[in-house]
Amino acid sequence: MQILIYMGCWKLLSRSGISIKGKNAVVVGRSNIVGLPVSLLLLKADATVTIVHSRSGDQESTIHGADIIIAAAGQAMMIKGSWIKPGAAVIDVGTSDVDDPSEKSGYRLVGDVDFEEACKVAGWITPVPDGVGPMTVTMVLMNNLDGAKRLLMQ
Repeated sequence: MQILIYMGCWKLLSRSGISIKGKNAVVVGRSNIVGLPVSLLLLKADATVTIVHSRSGDQESTIHGADIIIAAAGQAMMIKGSWIKPGAAVIDVGTSDVDDPSEKSGYRLVGDVDFEEACKVAGWITPVPDGVGPMTVTMVLMNNLDGAKRLLMQ
């Protein structure tokens, strides 16, 4: 499943017409599932990549310098709108539940980015929920289709 998550991020960027070459990209999180693989994909596409994690100093200014932000830290709404460079592309992979008495379940799902603040600054942003998740499902379907084609070609 891990390859599908970072391929979903890649597909979101490429299909949205977001240029990667020569851009400053910050990946928030260093997991083997998203952070490291997506960092390598961005490097391969000629982006300058910085990885920010829980032990990084001055996360805010590092993130603010990014043209592309991939948030995958698993910390609810840690990235504020003021941390985002105007016009930046933001992909929020993080999912956390926060208490919300107004919801029937008593909680709601949020990402690593404070969406309400960030959408006022970012040029392009994925919501949580309904952002990266549906694209990951699409990647599962594409993988199944590719596998079926390979079997039929044998």
